[in-house]
Amino acid sequence: MIRKIAHYTGEIKGEINISGSKSESNRLLILQRIFPNLSLKNVSNSDDTKYLGKALDGKKDVVDISHAGTAMRFLTAYFASHEGYDLVLTGSERMQNRPISILVDALRSMGADISYAKKEGYPPLKISGKNLEIKKVSIQGNVSSQYISALLLMAPGLKNGLEIELQGKVTSVPYIKMTLALLEEIGVEFSWNDNLIHIKAKPSIEDKELTVESDWSSASYFFSLVALSENGGVKLTSYKEDSLQGDSSLVEIYKHFGVSAHFENDELILEKESMQPKPLVLDLGDSPDLAQTIAVTCFGAGIACDLTGLHTLKIKETDRLVALEQELTKLGAEIQVTDKSLHLKPRKTLNKDVLIETYDDHRMAMAFAPLALLVPIRINDADVVTKSYTDFWSDFDKVLNQ
Repeated sequence: MIRKIAHYTGEIKGEINISGSKSESNRLLILQRIFPNLSLKNVSNSDDTKYLGKALDGKKDVVDISHAGTAMRFLTAYFASHEGYDLVLTGSERMQNRPISILVDALRSMGADISYAKKEGYPPLKISGKNLEIKKVSIQGNVSSQYISALLLMAPGLKNGLEIELQGKVTSVPYIKMTLALLEEIGVEFSWNDNLIHIKAKPSIEDKELTVESDWSSASYFFSLVALSENGGVKLTSYKEDSLQGDSSLVEIYKHFGVSAHFENDELILEKESMQPKPLVLDLGDSPDLAQTIAVTCFGAGIACDLTGLHTLKIKETDRLVALEQELTKLGAEIQVTDKSLHLKPRKTLNKDVLIETYDDHRMAMAFAPLALLVPIRINDADVVTKSYTDFWSDFDKVLNQ
């Protein structure tokens, strides 16, 4: 479906209730499977979370998680470490071209029974679940944090717990800290000293109910809308000032674009203030999922940027750096990307009525949508947003049409 969007007044306002964090929800669903007396509220309604929940709900010979990368990583570790599972874990064509050997190698070193059904190093995976007793594993620290979180989440259910040695520089630290904080909330003991994380075994937990905070990655598109508006004010619920989510760094980052963000109880209020355009230099190693939104905001605002720490973007739903380069160039950008950075010059023009390709990537659709405040644009395969944010287009229309 091609969606054409345009908005000419430059004003936006509204109150939006974004569903629970996909990152928190996916972690907690794995923990709920290990500890059934954990109950959850405000779970994400994203496609990714639905696929993960469905995969956990029944025992099948083939589990297909479509585009859900988080589900692929978390389920690989969960199925491999629980006796009774004998299945093939697969996904979309793109998923079958996203590497997973680093996680598989780590699990195999612990005795896991995993083999590749097609191409070496990539899904689909043949998994026969086992009770893993080896209590130490090593994994690179500069890879996707989801590999590390997958190991952390399975650790309390192991007989001997788990010690994880992180080799080299550790990136995406906030997501690892999120996983550890959720473990702590349900009573799992851990320590993190230098490059060693030790998770103690936890046979059971006390009855516990947790409410999932709304998703900060989803909030990023409203930060961008306010930044590109002439007069913007948006209220988002339910958010915490002391969030576990690394993407809460939006509050500080978007001050650069004249967006004021403050909290009132569980509400996050965004307002447009005056700004002096100046180049943005930013290392997004801890929050790479914000890269697309920030790059498009910079382009729309006419600001140069140098974004680094983006090496993980090449193995996402698409090669996000190449996708950004192609689509921003169509709009008139002067842009250069490497395998881990993006460099954008202040725009001299902004082409209208451009068709933005989304490459089966939800964040491409949502990141480019705020440009509708400046020119009419068209988004191809607009429904791809349901992967992480089911209600995006209705919420987007709500703040534009108040």
